Amino acid sequence: MRRIVACLTLVLSIPLQAQDRERLRRKVPDYDEIFHKYSKRFFGPGFDWKLFKAQGIAESNLDAVARSRVGARGVMQLMPSTARAIRSDNEDLKWVEDPEMNIAAGIQYDRTLWLLWEADSVHASRSEFMFGSYNAGRRTILRAQGFARRSKLDHRSWESIRKVASRVPRWRHGETLGYIERIGEARREMDVKKPGR
Repeated sequence: MRRIVACLTLVLSIPLQAQDRERLRRKVPDYDEIFHKYSKRFFGPGFDWKLFKAQGIAESNLDAVARSRVGARGVMQLMPSTARAIRSDNEDLKWVEDPEMNIAAGIQYDRTLWLLWEADSVHASRSEFMFGSYNAGRRTILRAQGFARRSKLDHRSWESIRKVASRVPRWRHGETLGYIERIGEARREMDVKKPGR
């Protein structure tokens, strides 16, 4: 028994890293209120805010201190250049290291992409075009639309983009298509989970 107490005392006395302390303090970072607030601000009250939470799950598993190998940061995995562009348009979003500001900036960027796809996608596919652009860049998706047109497919339908994805040069299409599938799966899981879990 003394050995167990001594081991527990030793383990509990090891200092925690700052990010570990933050994770423990926050426990389960679901950020529902934040996703709801900024979805309403940038998309309106009727928009499904859980889509953006699902995107955060696909991006970082809601990890506020996540860093990718290419430099993307935070819950929404914003690239530094994207964060700078968003900040120049919205002075409120100064510090994207903060989880709330990172989520707000990500949703604002989604809004920009959503508006850009208004004329170039069918309504049923617009979310996929938005998320696909978030992941791969809008120019990549525009190139895919060109391949769809040349293949005599409806370039405004995401299903057509899926069909031609492998032909788009320098596009890691599997990553983007998988990313959109992960968002869909995460969103569906939110409806399946029981309240209070």
